[in-house]
Amino acid sequence: MEHGKHGKYRIKEEHMCLAVPGRVIEVRESDGTRMADLDFGGVVKEVCLEYLPDLQVGDYAIVHVGFALQRLDEESALRTLKLFEELGLLQEEFGDPWEAAAAHGPAAQVPAAARRAARGRAGRSTVKYVEEFQNPELAARLFERIRATVTRPWALMEVCGGQTHTIIRHGIDQLLPDEVELIHGPGCPVCVTPLEMIDKALEIASRPGVIFCSFGDMLRVPGTGRDLFQVRGAGGDVRVVYSPLDAIRLAQQNPDKQVVFFGIGFETTAPPNAMTVYQARRLGLTNFSMLVSHVRVPPAIDAVMSSPDCRVQGFLAAGHVCSVMGIEEYPVLADRHRVPIVVTGFEPLDILEGVRRTVEQLERGEHTVENAYPRAVRPEGNPAARAMLADVFEVTDRPWRGIGVIPDSGWRLAARYREFDAEHRFDVRDIATVEPAECRSGEVLQGLLKPHECEAFGTLCTPRTPLGATMVSSEGACAAYYLYRRLEAGPRRSEAIPVA
Repeated sequence: MEHGKHGKYRIKEEHMCLAVPGRVIEVRESDGTRMADLDFGGVVKEVCLEYLPDLQVGDYAIVHVGFALQRLDEESALRTLKLFEELGLLQEEFGDPWEAAAAHGPAAQVPAAARRAARGRAGRSTVKYVEEFQNPELAARLFERIRATVTRPWALMEVCGGQTHTIIRHGIDQLLPDEVELIHGPGCPVCVTPLEMIDKALEIASRPGVIFCSFGDMLRVPGTGRDLFQVRGAGGDVRVVYSPLDAIRLAQQNPDKQVVFFGIGFETTAPPNAMTVYQARRLGLTNFSMLVSHVRVPPAIDAVMSSPDCRVQGFLAAGHVCSVMGIEEYPVLADRHRVPIVVTGFEPLDILEGVRRTVEQLERGEHTVENAYPRAVRPEGNPAARAMLADVFEVTDRPWRGIGVIPDSGWRLAARYREFDAEHRFDVRDIATVEPAECRSGEVLQGLLKPHECEAFGTLCTPRTPLGATMVSSEGACAAYYLYRRLEAGPRRSEAIPVA
């Protein structure tokens, strides 16, 4: 860790899963790219501004993997940073990923405050529990609005893995009326990365002369018999990076090595990775490539709704995905499947507002798209990011771990950028694997099974001995249930919420 010139600390080589708000404190050009230093509640990070080039000192922005993706007003940014700090999420986000992976288990992943809260919830009054919300009076009113509106059972799916963790961490699903069920969807990017892609990453990372770069989330994701943490222990040069642009710097600093970046994720992570490939081409780097496994949310929603076993009647759409892509792809899905889709943030009050709007639509017999996260989501999304995606990537069919191939659900590098495709460069396209039969993560990702209903949950499958990525990822539903002690179905506590 090195001291920054602004009196804060810079922490090297971490990962960033969350979209974290930061304040611009310095703007500059670097190799023809607009960069800035942003302050994240005391931690200073270098951030790329190419997708928000008009950001100025003092402005706030949502940042994901080292890229500013959308503006945020000061009040919302400060409120979110305060919540992150209280929950220990800033330490999770900017801490040492190797240390966390080495000590992988519930104590390593959950902040002390959150562990104490989870232990103390059983048997506590709902009054006290609701007081843990940042604005308990507003939370109580939202719960009451939902309770007063609902007249019949409804099943809603939250798409974002970050939303799932907020729901389980705060017990929102247990505080809602019994008529409202929250089903956890395939919104964890690490969890849906197919096993064959993990095995391709492990094969490339094991080869001599390769520096393999990844976010910290991927270290413990199991492949066939091993993971990236074990590859590193066996001598592989595996590096955890904060931003994909760090891999570009490594390629420049190590011209005698092949530097490979593992490019996974949804529409939030795809623009930073697209910009990285674009920059590699602009700089003429012949020793950089990317192993691409990007997926798209709308086709996944379509696949979930097309399943004959689907019980979902409404969706809480992922707010940060929509901050990049906008909402224009969702009305056709709402009309086709006659389900309301409400774009929702990931803070507790955001979740409640999304649930309230969805339930009200269902009770009225409506199925429209609503934006309940306007402070971060514009209808058009981020046009610059979308233009870069259209240039660097092309839509393709993509397999999802535990689910199978979903048509048009992913991106691959466009033909003009194919020289940077690690699958082609290292000739690993023919690697194929079979999912372990005992892992039911596919059913969890489709909302057909709650984690505690799996026979292996908490016994054969734990964070230390995971069968699938849903038990490893910081956004996985199985990990959330395990970490917050949801080892069995808990009682509902929705009867006694007072309204101020």
